[in-house]
Amino acid sequence: MIFGIIVVVALFVSAFAAHFLLADPGYVIINFRGYIVEMSVPVLLGITVVLLFAIWLIRKIVLAPRRLGEAAGRYRSARSGKKMTRGMIEVAEGNFARGEKMLARAASTSDSPLFNYLQAARAAHLQGLDDRRDEWLRLAYQETPEAANAVLLTQAEFQLDRGQTEQALATLRRLDENSKDHAHALSLLGRLYFDLEDWQSLSELLPRLKKNSQLKPELLDAWTIRVREEALNRAADGDAVAEAWKNVARAHKNNPRLLEAYYKGLMRSGQNDRVEKELAAALKSNWSGPLVRLFGLVEATDTTKQLKRAEVWLKKRGDDPDLLLAAARLCLRNELWGKARSYLETVISLRPTPEAYQEYGALLNQMGEADAAAEAYRDGLGMVAPAPLTAIPHMDDGKT
Repeated sequence: MIFGIIVVVALFVSAFAAHFLLADPGYVIINFRGYIVEMSVPVLLGITVVLLFAIWLIRKIVLAPRRLGEAAGRYRSARSGKKMTRGMIEVAEGNFARGEKMLARAASTSDSPLFNYLQAARAAHLQGLDDRRDEWLRLAYQETPEAANAVLLTQAEFQLDRGQTEQALATLRRLDENSKDHAHALSLLGRLYFDLEDWQSLSELLPRLKKNSQLKPELLDAWTIRVREEALNRAADGDAVAEAWKNVARAHKNNPRLLEAYYKGLMRSGQNDRVEKELAAALKSNWSGPLVRLFGLVEATDTTKQLKRAEVWLKKRGDDPDLLLAAARLCLRNELWGKARSYLETVISLRPTPEAYQEYGALLNQMGEADAAAEAYRDGLGMVAPAPLTAIPHMDDGKT
């Protein structure tokens, strides 16, 4: 449409100009260093048009090789893009070997071979070909050194998927050296430390993880609580327990798991009376099953007073299995066998647990009921054993 308008306008202008030039062709004279050139205006215009056309033609000839190269590059790039797309489709459909070959072939002519190599590495990984996978990753790094972080992250994810924890740890640490506080790398490193139960390394990483926007607050809290719990469990004496508890954030000091680890640490250091007092105060404001069970294990100096406290709670919480178990243990410590038996039988009727059966079996042994004790032990072990247990043989079976 536009070209047609231009042609019409050109014809109109040419006709208009021809009308005047034919009526009077004019006269042009050029005098240059003694040379005189004479011609009419139409001839001058014709020479000008020929010169412009020649300049245009020469420019086209000069630019032709480059434009042909660009066109060929666009063709190869489009063809490579189609191969890459087809390769990705093959991988997605489960044809990993075919997809890997197509992606690799397309890399040599691709504008972004990094993506081809990464996808080829994924295809090799899905085939279980770790050596070839690592070779594709090496080529990806050689082709695009500035994408080192992307290559290392991809490698670490493959290693984690394969369960190669030591190699993944080395890869992530190398990435951490290259790029401090890389959000995704820190997240993977934190998960790896947690899975490896490397609590010391995870503890050192926590301050940096708190700045990581990729981690959900709930997950970071869970990791923090576990790290503090392990530190309390490892504390060897009262000073170490106090130091570990000092590192617990105020928001976590009412967490039942941390409180249990803290009180157990105090018990290991011989501070049972203190634990009994603090546990009683804690349970008034935050009733917790694990802490109630722990109360029954505290070896306070005044066991009678400790039992009376538990029995006061039983008046309001008489059907609480955890409290009944704690009271039974306190009765055992006070040698109140009948009352302990009553509490344990109630616990087993409400919520049988291996702990309750163990205490019940020990009590029955104490009372001379060996067969009933053996049955209680079998019932308790049956709750944790993978298969039903046979009857426990008597020691004198098989003797002659």
